Amino acid sequence: MLNIRQIDGKDYVFCVWRRKFVRLTPEEWVRQNFLHALVAQGYPQERIAVEASIAVAELQKRCDAIVYDGQLQPVCIIEFKAPTVSLTQKVFDQVSVYNRRLCVDYFILSNGREHTACLVAPTGYTRLEALPTYQQLCQKK
Repeated sequence: MLNIRQIDGKDYVFCVWRRKFVRLTPEEWVRQNFLHALVAQGYPQERIAVEASIAVAELQKRCDAIVYDGQLQPVCIIEFKAPTVSLTQKVFDQVSVYNRRLCVDYFILSNGREHTACLVAPTGYTRLEALPTYQQLCQKK
């Protein structure tokens, strides 16, 4: 259950990963619900970083979420969009840019209505039938 409160007439949600209340935008609603669902399915909460800053081509970018393995190595990038935003090739390309820096084997995209998980290979990516478990993410390829 999300901890939502109004501050100055606007909705905020408590983000357990950032340890603070953040503005409850449509994208944030997707992020919070999706990440809580992953934790309920066995993803360790402490191995998920939200709004993680990474350097890409001399620019600072922020990944919506990164999942880490037991050795604190990144294993999955998660990109969230508002429910009104389609998961287009542009969204896949955005994650691909982040992955040039992180070199993970998986990424997940969600707009709250549609979820897509992909296995990354040197020649591109393959869409998976289902979201990978945390154990699957941590298996070395």
